[in-house]
Amino acid sequence: MKLTAFSDFGLRALLVLAGSARANWLTTELAAKLDVSRDHLIKVLQRLAAGGYVQTMRGAGGGVRLLGEPTAIRLGEVLAWLEDDQALVECFREDAGHCVLTGFCALRPRLDRARRAFYAELNTSTLADCVNPALRRFVESNAPMA
Repeated sequence: MKLTAFSDFGLRALLVLAGSARANWLTTELAAKLDVSRDHLIKVLQRLAAGGYVQTMRGAGGGVRLLGEPTAIRLGEVLAWLEDDQALVECFREDAGHCVLTGFCALRPRLDRARRAFYAELNTSTLADCVNPALRRFVESNAPMA
């Protein structure tokens, strides 16, 4: 299973926000810290805001901040929100795709169980479980992500 860059950036942004003592981050600062495109990060942050994971504020004193406690943010839930139910394989699409095996495939239910197990395993952890001293040092340093 491969996550989209969109989800990867979203998880990274949440980690920085959770590992920071700062109340707000400017999007330019967060993008520089993560070494990602600000324009792409803004789209990710908008999705996270729509899901209630972050709050974005415009104007002076604006930026982005974590909404809620890291202990309440389940990794599987946020990843599912970011992935927006991206189809693992073609037959998982809403239109069922164009697979010639649809209807008699014995692989699909196994893949579905694996996908559900993946999210269930991630849901055993919260964002707070991923915050450690090394992350906090990185967040507070002036070094961009390598």
